[in-house]
Amino acid sequence: MDTHTPQFKVRLGMFVAGGLALFVLAIFIIGKQKNLFNPVYKLTTTFYNVSGLQVGNNIRFSGIVIGTVDNIAIINDSTVRVDMLIKQEVRRFIKSDSEVAIGSEGLIGDRLVIISQGSFDAPLAREGEQLESVEPVETDAIMSSLKVTAENAEVITQELAEIMAKINSGTGTLGRLIQDTTIARNLNQTIINLKKSSKGLDENMNAAKHNFLLRGYFNKKARAEEKKAADEKK
Repeated sequence: MDTHTPQFKVRLGMFVAGGLALFVLAIFIIGKQKNLFNPVYKLTTTFYNVSGLQVGNNIRFSGIVIGTVDNIAIINDSTVRVDMLIKQEVRRFIKSDSEVAIGSEGLIGDRLVIISQGSFDAPLAREGEQLESVEPVETDAIMSSLKVTAENAEVITQELAEIMAKINSGTGTLGRLIQDTTIARNLNQTIINLKKSSKGLDENMNAAKHNFLLRGYFNKKARAEEKKAADEKK
């Protein structure tokens, strides 16, 4: 291919111009995401453990990205300082008693900083002010808790399987109640006897009401109930 022809030079120029345009566009997009071209102000906080947080990670307030992590520095063996760049346009919402926590994008996504809403009457956070922090929960602690839960679930499942096996084999009180037909018949007969006893008791009460000796008592009781009903209507 002849590299000295006008057509080749035009194509080369267009290729270079296109590459430069893509490069500038990429810089603009990345810079906008990292707040390099937006007016910002700085806030800071400290943690005992930043739990994998990195410079450039997003900062969210009410679920909206409002800034990025500018710097992470170890102060001493138990303190890590995190500097944050926050957009000026949301400065009026960040209060001095807002708290800073570390979360993640989804379940296992990139780490991010979350700023909570402060009190309504609290003053606005000043430039360079240090906000209170909430220590993140380590993934190892979560996995350890899940392991304990899984072990407990395994024990419960095994015990339930043993109980069901005993029931199916007719052993134990519950198993005998379900499997033994004699006990079922006895329970059924007991219920029938209770029904008969209740019916007999009702018959005895009706007979007592018509008894000459007890008739005055039941009449007096009926008059008292009528009087009570009349008083309630008044």
